[in-house]
Amino acid sequence: MKRLVGVLGILLLALTATAQTNLSLPAGTTVKVKLENALTTFSSKSGDPFSGRVIEAVMLDGKPAIPVGATVQGRVTKVSEPRRIAGKPTITIFPETVVLPRGERYMLNATLVDTSLRNGTDVNDEGQFKGKGHDGKDMVEIGMGTGGGMLLGGLIGGGKGVLVGGAMGATATVAHWLSKKNATMMPAGTELVMELSRPMSMIAATGGQ
Repeated sequence: MKRLVGVLGILLLALTATAQTNLSLPAGTTVKVKLENALTTFSSKSGDPFSGRVIEAVMLDGKPAIPVGATVQGRVTKVSEPRRIAGKPTITIFPETVVLPRGERYMLNATLVDTSLRNGTDVNDEGQFKGKGHDGKDMVEIGMGTGGGMLLGGLIGGGKGVLVGGAMGATATVAHWLSKKNATMMPAGTELVMELSRPMSMIAATGGQ
């Protein structure tokens, strides 16, 4: 009888432990991390790893399912650094794993929704970080090039030289401007806000993940 009670007790403990382990964070849960390594359009490439530290505990049933200090690991999936006229530079990341302070690893599928960076940067609906496009400074650069050409043309050839010099200055400046690429970066220390794209099962992943 005592042996039977002991076996039942062990089974009850096992079932309780399983219930506590098989927790699940719902889709849409927010995870806030601080980026540990810089990501840039001019040095990062598809497949490069990234990591970030959780800075705000993710709670489930009143308990921290993902505590402060846990690590989110993932990879860069796309980097785009277009010409000035072609659009905004882009960095796309894919968070894949959460590593808790005690070493447990959990798989996750999340999307970037915001960062602490401003100054013309944003995150689009597809979770892509977008750097700023061309701005007023670029227009000033073109204007200065045009004005410089006009001044030089006027000194050399008078009124007609002003027109010729202005056209030459504008052409050279625009060509120079168009040849430049738009770059952007997320420095180490950037705060990232991610949302779970699907429920996250709190069942430890294998060591190979």
